[in-house]
Amino acid sequence: MIEAEGLSKSFGKVVALDGLDARLEQGQVAAVLGPNGAGKTTFLRMISTLVRPDSGTLRVCGVDVLAEPARVRQLIGLAGQYATVEPALTGRENLQMIARLFGQDRRSARRRAEETLERLQLSDAGDRLVRTYSGGMRRRLDLGASLVGDPRVLLLDEPTTGLDPQSRIALWDTIRALTAEGTDVVLTTQYLEEADRLASTVLIIEHGRLIASGAPRDLKTQFGRDIIEIHVRDREEVEPVARVLARIGVDEPIADRARLMASVAVDAGPDGLRVALQETSAIGVHIEDVALRRPTLDEVFLSLTGHGVPEASVAPGERSESAERSSR
Repeated sequence: MIEAEGLSKSFGKVVALDGLDARLEQGQVAAVLGPNGAGKTTFLRMISTLVRPDSGTLRVCGVDVLAEPARVRQLIGLAGQYATVEPALTGRENLQMIARLFGQDRRSARRRAEETLERLQLSDAGDRLVRTYSGGMRRRLDLGASLVGDPRVLLLDEPTTGLDPQSRIALWDTIRALTAEGTDVVLTTQYLEEADRLASTVLIIEHGRLIASGAPRDLKTQFGRDIIEIHVRDREEVEPVARVLARIGVDEPIADRARLMASVAVDAGPDGLRVALQETSAIGVHIEDVALRRPTLDEVFLSLTGHGVPEASVAPGERSESAERSSR
């Protein structure tokens, strides 16, 4: 789907991409993760032909982005961080307008708009003005505007930003359905749960370089450690449990008084859990619940990148603009 080799891009003195190498196979959802300013949006804009690399090569479905950008734009659809549909038009009119901009005749545009509304479960709202839509409905319509050209690769820049949990889950279902129907998806997201649930492959970028890639489960196995969690009855018991966990963990334990829980990462999960139970029982705390679990993608991400970089360090090319869209 995507082949990148040695991609570099600077904005003045700020290096957004620094020799990025990446390969994404077809038939999947791929998530690009990284701290603010890591190069995620710059990479997505290069794929969509909005930004030219200073050096390196990039191919989309085998087509060279630098040599044949017009052909690449025929292969992709792009939805930015914020819905950019026209609120003064109906949902159907929005999709017909975009289809016409893709070069379709009126009859084809009407047919394609109707198919897209049905695909996104918006047929009943198709003749309503978009300004009456909920945020989740606008996001789905914006996604539909990227689909009327029947792209082989759909690029989504933080697709669920600002959505409530119910709308986010509905959009996840839509993205899964698109992949099942043959549309490849590349998305950036700040919600690591989103990447964990949707993506077959995850790319983690920091300082413009690829630092890890693979299936979420493989990344957890390779870079994460088992987590022991112990929930207690009283807040005063959290700190004593955390001190016990500090002796058996590989990192500093977390003492969460609000949740009445202490946790720590360990190398030897079952053995560590046995020791933790023995020692916490010995100090007489009241254990309400105990768990040994695999790390989350959030924990893997933090172990690889730390706390990320300050917002002020974001490169100019990393600041997404809602009006930017390819193939429209």
